[in-house]
Amino acid sequence: MISAGDFRNGITFEMEGNIYQIIEFQHVKPGKGAAFVRCKIKNIKTGGVVEKTFRPTEKMPKAHIERKDMQYLYSDGELYHFMDVNTYDQIAVDADTVGDSLKFVRENEMVKIASHQGSVFAIEPPLSVELEITETEPGIKGDTAQGATKPAIVETGARVMVPLFINQGEKIRIDTRTGEYTGRA
Repeated sequence: MISAGDFRNGITFEMEGNIYQIIEFQHVKPGKGAAFVRCKIKNIKTGGVVEKTFRPTEKMPKAHIERKDMQYLYSDGELYHFMDVNTYDQIAVDADTVGDSLKFVRENEMVKIASHQGSVFAIEPPLSVELEITETEPGIKGDTAQGATKPAIVETGARVMVPLFINQGEKIRIDTRTGEYTGRA
């Protein structure tokens, strides 16, 4: 159990049958009345963010989130298959849970699987990946005065905006959190 007075950013707890993570918190002591804790909390299964206030003495059961490194094997359309490289155990995760978190991840690359009590709720790709451009328009020389960009398709099928000087067949580095080009590989 964790009391609201001990809340810190990143702590996960259970409330009303859901699991929440504290994004932001503030201890408030008004001049009149009792102190309270104002929090922005995120439902880690649905992604919804709400603001809630707690009395500092309120207690919540702490939720243990397990993060495990696993290898992304393949997708058969509706299920995505992952393997623990230490035990060779395989799990399948449905497309709704995966969402678009694997759009920059190739097969056989490592990802983090986040689960609570054996139920997978999120896939965390590496922070940056290096991918080859499979399709883009050729850049025109002298057309880069304002740092212009053009669309490009990478080997996983995702679309990225890249500078005009990047050509088909080149490898680029992409930040998976924002989906932005960060440089040549």
